[in-house]
Amino acid sequence: MKWLAVSEESRRDLGGHTRFGGVCIQERALISLSFGGAIGLMFMLGCALPIYNKYWPLFVLFFYILSPIPYCIARRLVDDTDAMSNACKELAIFLTTGIVVSAFGLPIVFARAHLIEWGACALVLTGNTVIFATILGFFLVFGSNDDFSWQQW
Repeated sequence: MKWLAVSEESRRDLGGHTRFGGVCIQERALISLSFGGAIGLMFMLGCALPIYNKYWPLFVLFFYILSPIPYCIARRLVDDTDAMSNACKELAIFLTTGIVVSAFGLPIVFARAHLIEWGACALVLTGNTVIFATILGFFLVFGSNDDFSWQQW
Protein backbone atom coordinates (compact mmCIF):
# COMPACT_ATOMS: atom_id res chain seq x y z
CA MET A 1 0.00 0.00 0.00
CA LYS A 2 2.81 2.36 -0.84
CA TRP A 3 0.50 4.62 -2.85
CA LEU A 4 -1.65 5.24 0.25
CA ALA A 5 1.27 6.44 2.31
CA VAL A 6 1.31 10.21 2.75
CA SER A 7 4.24 11.86 4.42
CA GLU A 8 3.73 13.86 7.59
CA GLU A 9 5.25 16.88 5.87
CA SER A 10 2.69 16.84 3.07
CA ARG A 11 -0.13 16.47 5.62
CA ARG A 12 1.12 19.59 7.39
CA ASP A 13 1.25 21.47 4.10
CA LEU A 14 -2.40 20.62 3.47
CA GLY A 15 -3.61 21.55 6.92
CA GLY A 16 -4.05 17.90 7.92
CA HIS A 17 -6.06 16.93 4.83
CA THR A 18 -4.96 14.03 2.67
CA ARG A 19 -4.63 14.46 -1.09
CA PHE A 20 -5.12 11.78 -3.71
CA GLY A 21 -4.62 12.75 -7.33
CA GLY A 22 -4.22 16.44 -6.48
CA VAL A 23 -7.66 16.79 -4.86
CA CYS A 24 -8.41 16.66 -1.12
CA ILE A 25 -10.68 13.86 0.02
CA GLN A 26 -13.22 16.39 1.31
CA GLU A 27 -13.20 18.16 -2.05
CA ARG A 28 -13.84 14.86 -3.82
CA ALA A 29 -16.70 14.19 -1.43
CA LEU A 30 -18.18 17.61 -2.15
CA ILE A 31 -17.90 17.05 -5.90
CA SER A 32 -19.50 13.61 -5.56
CA LEU A 33 -22.34 15.00 -3.45
CA SER A 34 -22.95 17.75 -6.00
CA PHE A 35 -23.09 15.17 -8.76
CA GLY A 36 -25.56 13.08 -6.74
CA GLY A 37 -27.76 16.12 -6.19
CA ALA A 38 -27.76 16.91 -9.89
CA ILE A 39 -28.73 13.33 -10.77
CA GLY A 40 -31.54 13.42 -8.20
CA LEU A 41 -32.91 16.68 -9.58
CA MET A 42 -32.76 15.23 -13.08
CA PHE A 43 -35.08 12.45 -11.93
CA MET A 44 -37.34 15.07 -10.34
CA LEU A 45 -37.60 16.96 -13.61
CA GLY A 46 -38.53 13.71 -15.35
CA CYS A 47 -42.11 14.38 -14.25
CA ALA A 48 -42.20 17.25 -16.75
CA LEU A 49 -41.48 15.01 -19.74
CA PRO A 50 -43.98 15.39 -22.59
CA ILE A 51 -45.56 12.02 -21.83
CA TYR A 52 -46.34 13.11 -18.26
CA ASN A 53 -46.47 16.92 -18.56
CA LYS A 54 -47.34 17.52 -14.89
CA TYR A 55 -45.46 19.73 -12.49
CA TRP A 56 -47.20 18.72 -9.25
CA PRO A 57 -44.28 16.59 -7.99
CA LEU A 58 -42.07 19.67 -7.85
CA PHE A 59 -43.74 20.45 -4.51
CA VAL A 60 -41.35 17.82 -3.11
CA LEU A 61 -38.57 20.41 -3.48
CA PHE A 62 -39.93 22.12 -0.34
CA PHE A 63 -39.23 18.93 1.61
CA TYR A 64 -35.62 18.94 0.35
CA ILE A 65 -35.19 22.43 1.77
CA LEU A 66 -36.96 21.65 5.05
CA SER A 67 -35.35 18.29 5.82
CA PRO A 68 -31.94 19.44 7.14
CA ILE A 69 -33.28 22.42 9.12
CA PRO A 70 -34.30 20.61 12.37
CA TYR A 71 -30.99 18.78 12.64
CA CYS A 72 -28.99 21.94 11.88
CA ILE A 73 -30.83 23.82 14.61
CA ALA A 74 -30.32 20.97 17.07
CA ARG A 75 -26.59 20.81 16.29
CA ARG A 76 -26.27 24.50 17.04
CA LEU A 77 -28.18 24.26 20.33
CA VAL A 78 -26.76 21.01 21.70
CA ASP A 79 -23.30 20.44 23.11
CA ASP A 80 -21.76 17.44 21.30
CA THR A 81 -19.55 16.48 24.22
CA ASP A 82 -22.50 14.88 26.00
CA ALA A 83 -22.38 11.12 25.44
CA MET A 84 -26.06 10.66 26.20
CA SER A 85 -28.62 11.53 23.58
CA ASN A 86 -30.87 14.37 24.59
CA ALA A 87 -34.42 15.39 23.88
CA CYS A 88 -33.53 18.22 21.48
CA LYS A 89 -31.52 16.00 19.16
CA GLU A 90 -34.13 13.23 19.33
CA LEU A 91 -36.89 15.71 18.46
CA ALA A 92 -34.84 16.98 15.51
CA ILE A 93 -34.36 13.44 14.20
CA PHE A 94 -38.09 12.76 14.65
CA LEU A 95 -39.07 15.91 12.72
CA THR A 96 -36.56 15.16 9.97
CA THR A 97 -37.94 11.64 9.66
CA GLY A 98 -41.46 13.04 9.33
CA ILE A 99 -40.34 15.41 6.59
CA VAL A 100 -38.58 12.63 4.67
CA VAL A 101 -41.57 10.28 4.95
CA SER A 102 -43.84 13.08 3.74
CA ALA A 103 -41.58 13.64 0.74
CA PHE A 104 -41.98 9.97 -0.21
CA GLY A 105 -45.71 9.96 0.51
CA LEU A 106 -46.71 13.07 -1.45
CA PRO A 107 -46.02 11.65 -4.95
CA ILE A 108 -47.88 8.46 -4.04
CA VAL A 109 -50.88 10.50 -2.91
CA PHE A 110 -50.70 12.48 -6.16
CA ALA A 111 -50.59 9.27 -8.20
CA ARG A 112 -53.53 7.73 -6.32
CA ALA A 113 -55.53 10.93 -6.83
CA HIS A 114 -54.73 10.74 -10.59
CA LEU A 115 -52.95 14.10 -10.57
CA ILE A 116 -49.81 12.44 -11.95
CA GLU A 117 -49.06 9.16 -13.71
CA TRP A 118 -47.43 6.25 -11.88
CA GLY A 119 -44.35 6.55 -14.12
CA ALA A 120 -43.83 10.13 -12.96
CA CYS A 121 -44.34 8.93 -9.39
CA ALA A 122 -41.59 6.33 -9.85
CA LEU A 123 -39.24 9.01 -11.23
CA VAL A 124 -39.93 11.28 -8.26
CA LEU A 125 -39.42 8.45 -5.75
CA THR A 126 -36.10 7.60 -7.41
CA GLY A 127 -35.10 11.25 -7.27
CA ASN A 128 -36.12 11.37 -3.59
CA THR A 129 -33.87 8.43 -2.82
CA VAL A 130 -30.88 10.02 -4.55
CA ILE A 131 -31.41 13.48 -3.06
CA PHE A 132 -31.94 12.28 0.51
CA ALA A 133 -28.92 9.98 0.20
CA THR A 134 -26.95 13.04 -0.93
CA ILE A 135 -28.19 15.10 2.04
CA LEU A 136 -27.29 12.23 4.40
CA GLY A 137 -23.87 11.94 2.77
CA PHE A 138 -23.29 15.65 3.27
CA PHE A 139 -23.95 15.38 6.99
CA LEU A 140 -21.81 12.25 7.31
CA VAL A 141 -18.84 13.77 5.49
CA PHE A 142 -19.00 17.31 6.84
CA GLY A 143 -20.73 16.72 10.18
CA SER A 144 -17.63 16.42 12.32
CA ASN A 145 -16.17 19.43 14.07
CA ASP A 146 -12.91 19.57 12.11
CA ASP A 147 -11.40 22.29 9.95
CA PHE A 148 -13.64 21.43 6.98
CA SER A 149 -16.99 21.35 8.77
CA TRP A 150 -20.29 22.60 7.36
CA GLN A 151 -20.80 24.56 10.59
CA GLN A 152 -18.22 27.09 9.39
CA TRP A 153 -20.26 27.87 6.28
